[in-house]
Amino acid sequence: MSKRLSEIMEERTILSFEVFPPKTDKGMEKLPDTLNHLYKYNPEYVSCTYGAGGTNVGKNMEVCKLIADADNDTIPVTHFTCIGNTREGVKEQLQNYLDNGVDHMLALRGDLPFGWTGTGGDFAYATDLVAYARKEFGDKFEIAVAGSPEGHIACRSLEADITFLKQKQDNGADYIMTQLCWDMEQFKYWLDAIREAGITMPVDVGIMPILDMAATINMALSRNGCVMPRELCEIISKNWIFPNPFDKEPFDAAADEKKAAFKEAGKEYTIRQIDEYRACGVNGIHLYALNKWEDVSEIIDRSGICTLV
Repeated sequence: MSKRLSEIMEERTILSFEVFPPKTDKGMEKLPDTLNHLYKYNPEYVSCTYGAGGTNVGKNMEVCKLIADADNDTIPVTHFTCIGNTREGVKEQLQNYLDNGVDHMLALRGDLPFGWTGTGGDFAYATDLVAYARKEFGDKFEIAVAGSPEGHIACRSLEADITFLKQKQDNGADYIMTQLCWDMEQFKYWLDAIREAGITMPVDVGIMPILDMAATINMALSRNGCVMPRELCEIISKNWIFPNPFDKEPFDAAADEKKAAFKEAGKEYTIRQIDEYRACGVNGIHLYALNKWEDVSEIIDRSGICTLV
């Protein structure tokens, strides 16, 4: 392993991006150009997701190899879930990642596909996956784990969620990637609480740029149950598209103007959020690039988080 992200984060705040495997060949053709534009910001790593239930996992490997083979020092980090995975299957898949030059992973339970009540595999929780990966592979992988500043929606309490996060650390995890969180007071409370609980892992904060109204609402409520602060709700309300932002053919004559106004206000909101997170002393800023580079680049440039020298 050439470098450990957790050690770098102990020294300075890092920047990274998240992408996802495109569903179409055309999308895959465009991804290298997107990555090349993001590389100019010298990210320490780029993580790659895959779909619920392991869909697109083959394309995930393709994207990770694309990042690994780039002519720079950017590290590929694969998302890896418990969904439908057996012990032997996990061992085989992780060895395949190692054989292809990918030795950093984000260990997750994963979002359950619609209609599922469990993972359908040998591991029910990410804590089990972390322990198994360490047992089978030792220090060959650097392992990130998810942290939920508002508590995981499936967990009985924030306090219980924090104890499970501590268990992930005890089982061998190296650093935390947080779920998105717009409630800064809650984030500060959580950060103090995990430190008081003995969790010393670096905290890399996941931030979704606010660019599209429907996507913002969907991301907050469909999986995560995130609090939407008054300021963000006002941006949505002031630019509400009638009958609703999910309607593909709205009757609102000002729909295009409202979309543009929302995007601009959303960028400003995202930049202020980056400022607040940096002021908290987090160890990393992890931007969900959404497989696009123009808006993300503008946010980075306007935030001043990177000095291109």
